[in-house]
Amino acid sequence: MGCWRRWRSFPTGWPWTARWSAVIRRRAEEPLDWATGEALAFATLLAEGTPVRLTGQDVVRGAFSHRHFALTDTVTGRRHVSLNHLGVEQARFDVVNSPLSEYAVLGFEYGYSLERPDALVIWEAQFGDFANGAQIMIDQFIVSAEDKWRQPSGLVILLPHGLEGQGPEHSSARPERFLQMAARDNIRVAHPSTPANYFHLLRRQMLRRDRKPLVVLSPKTLLRLPAAVSTLADCAPGTAFHPVIATAGARVERILLCSGKLAYELERERAERGADGVAVVRLEMLYPLPDAVLSALFRRWPGASCAWVQEEPCNLGAWTYLDRRLEALRAAAGCVEPRVACVARDEAASPAGSFHGDHEADQRRLVEQAFAGIAASLPPRETIAAD
Repeated sequence: MGCWRRWRSFPTGWPWTARWSAVIRRRAEEPLDWATGEALAFATLLAEGTPVRLTGQDVVRGAFSHRHFALTDTVTGRRHVSLNHLGVEQARFDVVNSPLSEYAVLGFEYGYSLERPDALVIWEAQFGDFANGAQIMIDQFIVSAEDKWRQPSGLVILLPHGLEGQGPEHSSARPERFLQMAARDNIRVAHPSTPANYFHLLRRQMLRRDRKPLVVLSPKTLLRLPAAVSTLADCAPGTAFHPVIATAGARVERILLCSGKLAYELERERAERGADGVAVVRLEMLYPLPDAVLSALFRRWPGASCAWVQEEPCNLGAWTYLDRRLEALRAAAGCVEPRVACVARDEAASPAGSFHGDHEADQRRLVEQAFAGIAASLPPRETIAAD
């Protein structure tokens, strides 16, 4: 953890040193927020000799003002990238803002990942929706190149995702598309919900021997959510990525499966209701599905009913991918009721609505529906919509 200590040693005497933003100051404090977990992952890899390359639309500052990887002296124009000042033996860190041309930039970064398998190569969309501008590159190369030409790649694609009332073009990374294209262990699709899990996800992308493209449904709200933090101990040697995170009481009557920021809303609702019989299970890895971990949980609570809860409309998101797979796992685990209900927004052609007030009302109904008697009687394979 020497990188942690070296962050405290920025050059002195620069005009901006007395005016570090709160973002920079937080990197020397616990608990760790999302940006610090990411920077710590980069720093440890760099210190171990792994080059890191991050490109995308406004990645230096961070689209949500959460990174600030480069600081510029307003008097001299000198640019200071702290992750390139960790030590003499470190690898190089490249962080570059790219043009708003997803097809071109993602194609370049994919090619770069092929030429530099020793480097962690990351492309980030400003919003996950913008990946549709590079859909040809994703379809023709990233998800299929290993099957077509035995051409592996370790490219990481960060797609900010989450329905937060920002409108239909700033809400969904279209996880259903990636899950539909996931087969034969061709990619990994993850939706981490803690800084520590994100830290481990990035590190294991380079430490694993098999090279697979990694699609990360990255957060917006969780960047600053007080509950979405980790400790330095969560990133220490001996810790690892958790494909499933479950919070439950001693006696579980209902399992709410979910992913991403929705877990925090469900856990808050459970606490307010005192619903100790509800387990909130976060699916952090969507593909490959962590079958063994989920099966162990289902065997632990064989009498509990189960629902998949998602923010997206029920024809989008992960539901159609998970439906029969979860039912098969529950049947094999000997659950009393193998079927899984779905709590989601009603079917829609758009990934999100256009009005923030409507979003808030829909979100509230969705959370309430997750706790509203699903265990009593499940309908014969139909979606329980929030509306």
